[in-house]
Amino acid sequence: MRTTARPRHRAPSETVPANLAEIAEAGDAAGILWRLREEGRQLDANLVHLPAGERIATHAEPDLDLLLVVVSGTGVLTTADGHLEVGPGSLAWLAHGQARAIDAGPGGLSYLTVHRRRPGMRIELR
Repeated sequence: MRTTARPRHRAPSETVPANLAEIAEAGDAAGILWRLREEGRQLDANLVHLPAGERIATHAEPDLDLLLVVVSGTGVLTTADGHLEVGPGSLAWLAHGQARAIDAGPGGLSYLTVHRRRPGMRIELR
């Protein structure tokens, strides 16, 4: 009986500066491989990996614009404007409210997302 080992999900790296190409190359499980966690930052950034054939279903971010940069692999970004084949170095700006879906190609897809940091929830006393 032959079994296939499932990729282990590792905790995301948070080191800055970071070599995103090297981090993406080592990624094998779906999810966040790296994220920006610097204190006092005004941006959020995540390096996301999708294994071959995986998909992020159609969704829209109602409040934040998003910059997407492909670091490795290939895939298809789908918006109301159509299907865009993406690969290393591809850059897309996705406006808030714009629906999008992402499909990984046969070698998987790793991409960086950058957007304004969401403000934390605060409880104020009156």
